[in-house]
Amino acid sequence: MAGCGGIRAPDLFLVQRTGTVPGARLTLLVNEEGGVRCNGGPTLKLADPQLVEARGIQEDLRDPASKHISLPPGPQPVFSYRVREESGSVSFSDDSSGQPKVFHRLALFVLQTAQRVCHLPI
Repeated sequence: MAGCGGIRAPDLFLVQRTGTVPGARLTLLVNEEGGVRCNGGPTLKLADPQLVEARGIQEDLRDPASKHISLPPGPQPVFSYRVREESGSVSFSDDSSGQPKVFHRLALFVLQTAQRVCHLPI
């Protein structure tokens, strides 16, 4: 059915990244089947280990997202993130203090996916 335009895989999360360096602006949408879209482009495919990591990140984001955690940026942020997933949303910067581990994992996942899957510079 999916090939006929019927069923679409549910989204795991949507990340909007902004920042102070060229190429920082990124919109990354990851779905349950490992599809990923960068900046509204075509759907690309995550490798299996990347999909497992994305699912783990989404699971670990549930609690902070349900609380709508929004951490203020530190003194010199390079990247800022807004993340939406099923239970809510979070926002933080790379230098926000008090980040849970999952925020660091998410930032690394976004960087690696942008570079390795979407072939963007950062």
